[in-house]
Formats: sequence, structure tokens, C-alpha cells
Amino acid sequence: MRLFLDCEFTHLSAAAKLISLALVAENGREFYVELLDTWRVEDCSDFVLEIVLPQLWGGGNAQPIVGARTALLDFLASFDEVLEIVTDAPQYDWELFCELAYDDGKWPRNVRNYPTDAIILDAISDGVPLPHHALLDARIIASMFTTSNPKKGLP
Repeated sequence: MRLFLDCEFTHLSAAAKLISLALVAENGREFYVELLDTWRVEDCSDFVLEIVLPQLWGGGNAQPIVGARTALLDFLASFDEVLEIVTDAPQYDWELFCELAYDDGKWPRNVRNYPTDAIILDAISDGVPLPHHALLDARIIASMFTTSNPKKGLP
């Protein structure tokens, strides 16, 4: 089962801090969380301040990292099959996913420990711009591979 990952984070650098994370499964199941205690407004680039932060949903989606990690691990464990994480930004999204998915040095048992770069997959692209909201972006990325795409797989 493929899960399509997208993250929003403070700025484009190796020191980026996770703001929100979303996964959309091929079967339509979704996970979305916003982190409350992993970043500060002062950490954010101008782009993030202007585009990303105003789109956060808050409410029950916003959690401290401990709750976010538990919710993510529960979501991943709810699948019986091996999970393949697909992202269009492995150098950022995968690293931030790993930081949240590792729990006390343990990796989720049913998750491959390396990402699939969406660039190598055969996508149907409608040229839809990503709105820079983790869940909305993950939905768009997933739709590029799971709707009317007859090849649905590696080339």
C-alpha cells in the first residue's frame, strides 16, 4: 500500500522544523497533524509566514509532538500490509517523517525504511499547483497516481 506524504516546515534547509504532516493512502484513508511544540514563528521563512501558517487548521489537528507521534504510529499500525511512503520531496519530507515516526529508536514494523521519490513514478499531472497545506498537497499528489492512471506503478 502506498501512502503519499507531504509536510510543511519552517524553511528550506537541513535545520527545517516540522509544522504539519499528512499522509493519504491509495485506499483514501488520511492522516493529518499539526505540531504545536516543534517550531516557533521566529524559525519560519517569509514564504512560510505568508503562505503556510495562515492555512493551518488548528483545533484537534494541532498536537504536541508526543501526541502527534502516537497518532501517526497508530495510523500506520492500522494497516495490515507493508507501507511504501511516496513523497515528492524526500530530502525534506522523508527526513521529517522519520523524526516523527521513530519512537524510542524503533521503526514502525510495517513501514519500509526508505522512501519512494514520486519523481520516478509514472504520474498523470494536470498541472495543478500545490496550495502548500500538507493534507491538501498530499491529496493532490495521491490523485496523480491513484485515479485514472492505468500504469499506477514504477516505470
